[in-house]
Amino acid sequence: MATQKFDPNTAQNAVEIEKQFAVVAVEHAQTYWNLIGAVQPRDLRLTKLDDEIFAHLSETFPELVEPPYTGLVKLDEDAMKTPEGKEKWRNFVNAYEKKIDKFNFGSLIRTDATDEYSQFNSIFVMRMQFYAIEIARNRLGLNDAIHEKEKLEAAERKAKEEKEKGKKAKGKKA
Repeated sequence: MATQKFDPNTAQNAVEIEKQFAVVAVEHAQTYWNLIGAVQPRDLRLTKLDDEIFAHLSETFPELVEPPYTGLVKLDEDAMKTPEGKEKWRNFVNAYEKKIDKFNFGSLIRTDATDEYSQFNSIFVMRMQFYAIEIARNRLGLNDAIHEKEKLEAAERKAKEEKEKGKKAKGKKA
Protein backbone atom coordinates (compact mmCIF):
# COMPACT_ATOMS: atom_id res chain seq x y z
CA MET A 1 0.00 0.00 0.00
CA ALA A 2 1.49 3.33 -1.07
CA THR A 3 1.46 6.23 1.33
CA GLN A 4 0.18 9.58 0.18
CA LYS A 5 2.09 12.76 0.71
CA PHE A 6 0.40 15.00 3.29
CA ASP A 7 -1.00 18.18 1.79
CA PRO A 8 -1.94 20.71 4.50
CA ASN A 9 -4.03 22.70 2.01
CA THR A 10 -6.46 19.82 1.53
CA ALA A 11 -6.29 18.30 5.01
CA GLN A 12 -9.43 18.29 7.10
CA ASN A 13 -9.37 19.75 10.59
CA ALA A 14 -9.40 17.32 13.46
CA VAL A 15 -11.51 18.86 16.23
CA GLU A 16 -9.51 17.30 19.08
CA ILE A 17 -6.21 18.53 17.64
CA GLU A 18 -7.66 22.02 17.24
CA LYS A 19 -8.84 21.97 20.86
CA GLN A 20 -5.37 20.97 22.04
CA PHE A 21 -3.79 23.81 20.05
CA ALA A 22 -6.34 26.22 21.53
CA VAL A 23 -5.56 25.07 25.08
CA VAL A 24 -1.81 25.55 24.52
CA ALA A 25 -2.41 29.01 22.99
CA VAL A 26 -4.60 30.09 25.93
CA GLU A 27 -2.06 28.80 28.46
CA HIS A 28 0.69 30.71 26.62
CA ALA A 29 -1.41 33.89 26.69
CA GLN A 30 -2.14 33.52 30.42
CA THR A 31 1.54 32.95 31.18
CA TYR A 32 2.56 36.00 29.17
CA TRP A 33 -0.12 38.16 30.80
CA ASN A 34 1.13 37.12 34.24
CA LEU A 35 4.70 37.93 33.16
CA ILE A 36 3.96 41.45 31.98
CA GLY A 37 2.03 42.01 35.18
CA ALA A 38 4.91 40.85 37.35
CA VAL A 39 8.01 42.02 35.44
CA GLN A 40 8.70 45.48 34.03
CA PRO A 41 8.06 44.79 30.30
CA ARG A 42 11.17 46.71 29.18
CA ASP A 43 13.25 44.22 31.20
CA LEU A 44 11.44 41.14 29.94
CA ARG A 45 13.28 38.81 27.56
CA LEU A 46 11.05 36.47 25.59
CA THR A 47 13.83 34.63 23.73
CA LYS A 48 17.60 34.56 23.64
CA LEU A 49 17.35 36.34 20.28
CA ASP A 50 15.23 39.34 21.31
CA ASP A 51 17.75 41.86 19.94
CA GLU A 52 17.95 40.09 16.58
CA ILE A 53 14.16 39.71 16.36
CA PHE A 54 13.58 43.40 17.17
CA ALA A 55 16.15 44.48 14.58
CA HIS A 56 14.64 42.14 11.97
CA LEU A 57 11.11 43.41 12.70
CA SER A 58 12.32 47.01 12.46
CA GLU A 59 13.93 46.30 9.10
CA THR A 60 11.06 44.25 7.64
CA PHE A 61 8.15 46.24 9.09
CA PRO A 62 9.54 49.76 9.71
CA GLU A 63 6.00 51.17 9.82
CA LEU A 64 5.39 49.25 13.05
CA VAL A 65 8.27 50.82 14.96
CA GLU A 66 7.79 54.43 13.86
CA PRO A 67 6.33 56.76 16.50
CA PRO A 68 3.53 56.93 17.56
CA TYR A 69 3.60 53.12 17.04
CA THR A 70 -0.04 52.94 15.95
CA GLY A 71 0.57 49.69 14.05
CA LEU A 72 1.88 48.03 17.22
CA VAL A 73 -0.69 49.50 19.59
CA LYS A 74 -3.58 48.33 17.41
CA LEU A 75 -2.76 45.47 15.09
CA ASP A 76 -4.36 45.55 11.65
CA GLU A 77 -5.39 41.93 11.22
CA ASP A 78 -6.73 42.61 7.72
CA ALA A 79 -3.35 43.99 6.57
CA MET A 80 -1.61 40.94 8.05
CA LYS A 81 -3.89 38.66 6.05
CA THR A 82 -3.55 40.26 2.62
CA PRO A 83 -1.53 38.15 0.16
CA GLU A 84 1.35 40.63 0.51
CA GLY A 85 1.06 40.70 4.30
CA LYS A 86 0.97 36.90 4.52
CA GLU A 87 4.02 36.59 2.30
CA LYS A 88 5.99 39.20 4.22
CA TRP A 89 5.13 37.57 7.57
CA ARG A 90 5.80 34.06 6.22
CA ASN A 91 9.31 35.09 5.16
CA PHE A 92 9.88 36.76 8.52
CA VAL A 93 8.68 33.74 10.51
CA ASN A 94 10.54 31.18 8.42
CA ALA A 95 13.85 32.95 9.07
CA TYR A 96 13.63 31.52 12.62
CA GLU A 97 12.89 27.91 11.69
CA LYS A 98 16.23 26.63 12.97
CA LYS A 99 16.73 29.34 15.60
CA ILE A 100 13.57 29.38 17.74
CA ASP A 101 11.88 26.29 19.14
CA LYS A 102 8.18 26.10 18.25
CA PHE A 103 8.58 29.17 16.02
CA ASN A 104 5.49 28.24 14.03
CA PHE A 105 3.19 27.20 16.88
CA GLY A 106 0.01 29.19 17.31
CA SER A 107 -0.27 31.92 19.92
CA LEU A 108 -2.88 34.42 20.93
CA ILE A 109 -1.97 38.08 20.77
CA ARG A 110 -3.88 41.16 21.87
CA THR A 111 -4.97 43.25 18.92
CA ASP A 112 -5.03 46.35 21.15
CA ALA A 113 -1.96 46.65 23.37
CA THR A 114 -3.81 48.94 25.77
CA ASP A 115 -6.29 46.24 26.77
CA GLU A 116 -6.20 42.72 28.18
CA TYR A 117 -6.79 39.44 26.40
CA SER A 118 -10.46 38.88 25.61
CA GLN A 119 -12.66 37.29 23.00
CA PHE A 120 -12.75 40.60 21.14
CA ASN A 121 -9.13 41.64 21.69
CA SER A 122 -7.27 38.51 20.62
CA ILE A 123 -6.26 36.93 17.36
CA PHE A 124 -4.41 33.75 16.58
CA VAL A 125 -0.91 34.26 15.14
CA MET A 126 2.25 32.23 14.72
CA ARG A 127 4.58 32.20 17.72
CA MET A 128 7.24 34.23 15.88
CA GLN A 129 4.71 36.93 15.09
CA PHE A 130 3.80 37.00 18.78
CA TYR A 131 7.46 37.24 19.80
CA ALA A 132 8.25 39.99 17.29
CA ILE A 133 5.25 42.14 18.13
CA GLU A 134 5.46 41.70 21.91
CA ILE A 135 9.23 42.24 22.00
CA ALA A 136 8.65 45.53 20.15
CA ARG A 137 5.73 46.49 22.41
CA ASN A 138 7.89 45.81 25.47
CA ARG A 139 10.96 47.66 24.20
CA LEU A 140 8.96 50.68 23.11
CA GLY A 141 7.06 50.93 26.41
CA LEU A 142 3.68 50.00 24.96
CA ASN A 143 3.02 47.40 27.69
CA ASP A 144 4.10 49.64 30.58
CA ALA A 145 0.55 50.83 31.38
CA ILE A 146 -0.70 47.23 31.48
CA HIS A 147 2.15 46.34 33.85
CA GLU A 148 1.33 49.23 36.19
CA LYS A 149 -2.39 48.38 36.13
CA GLU A 150 -1.73 44.71 36.89
CA LYS A 151 0.73 45.61 39.66
CA LEU A 152 -1.90 47.86 41.27
CA GLU A 153 -4.63 45.22 40.95
CA ALA A 154 -2.33 42.58 42.47
CA ALA A 155 -1.64 44.87 45.44
CA GLU A 156 -5.39 45.47 45.87
CA ARG A 157 -6.08 41.71 45.78
CA LYS A 158 -3.36 41.09 48.35
CA ALA A 159 -4.74 43.81 50.65
CA LYS A 160 -8.23 42.32 50.35
CA GLU A 161 -6.90 38.84 51.15
CA GLU A 162 -5.06 40.20 54.20
CA LYS A 163 -8.24 41.94 55.36
CA GLU A 164 -10.22 38.69 54.97
CA LYS A 165 -7.56 36.77 56.94
CA GLY A 166 -7.79 39.40 59.67
CA LYS A 167 -11.59 39.04 59.87
CA LYS A 168 -11.32 35.24 60.09
CA ALA A 169 -8.66 35.48 62.81
CA LYS A 170 -10.86 37.86 64.85
CA GLY A 171 -13.84 35.52 64.39
CA LYS A 172 -11.87 32.57 65.81
CA LYS A 173 -10.81 34.59 68.89
CA ALA A 174 -14.37 35.61 69.78
